[in-house]
Amino acid sequence: MARYRPANSNEPVEYDLPLFTYKGESIVVSAIVRRNKDGSWRGRIVFGGSESDGAVSTAEILYAENEDDLWLCVRDLREHHLRDLYRAVAE
Repeated sequence: MARYRPANSNEPVEYDLPLFTYKGESIVVSAIVRRNKDGSWRGRIVFGGSESDGAVSTAEILYAENEDDLWLCVRDLREHHLRDLYRAVAE
C-alpha cells in the first residue's frame, strides 16, 4: 500500500484496505488517519464505501506515537478482525 502525505498536514486522509467477504457480500474497507497536534496518530476504519453513502465506521480505535507504528497496527488487522469490527458497527 503506497502512502503519500505532505509533511506538515494534519488533515485526515483515507486509504483503501483489502476487501473482505461477509455473508457472501464484498465489503469495501478503508482507514481514515490523521496526525494530532502532539504528533501522535489516530485513525478509524470505514466499511462499505464513503461515509456520505451510508457507510459505517469505528471510533478512532487506531492510535500510535508515530505514523510507522500506526501502519503496523493497520497491517496487523486480519480479515477476521475486520469482519468482527464490521459486525460490531453494522449490526
